[in-house]
Amino acid sequence: MIEKVKSLEIPFEKLNVQPEHFQEHIDLLTNKMLSEFMNSMKGSSSHMLNQEMFQSKISWQRGYGAYSVSASRIEDIRNYIANQTEHHRIITFEEEYQQWKREYGFFDD
Repeated sequence: MIEKVKSLEIPFEKLNVQPEHFQEHIDLLTNKMLSEFMNSMKGSSSHMLNQEMFQSKISWQRGYGAYSVSASRIEDIRNYIANQTEHHRIITFEEEYQQWKREYGFFDD
């Protein structure tokens, strides 16, 4: 994933891969489209996993979450991403995801 971001010439800040999700902090330039970036990331990572690691069919869910971050919160976000393993010992990703859905009023069912 890091190599793919570099090839797209997108400033890459932080990455954390968990069993059921990944989080990354990028500096998406104004001349780049988020949908194209995510399509490229999902496509290249599933291809690599299917061809080189699992010898099976791995695919991403439809959709993704993306959030803009205030410059004053960048260090908080980097720390949050870096500490995902510890964070998910306290609250699972699924519990956190359901909490986000309630708190921010979005639905994917």
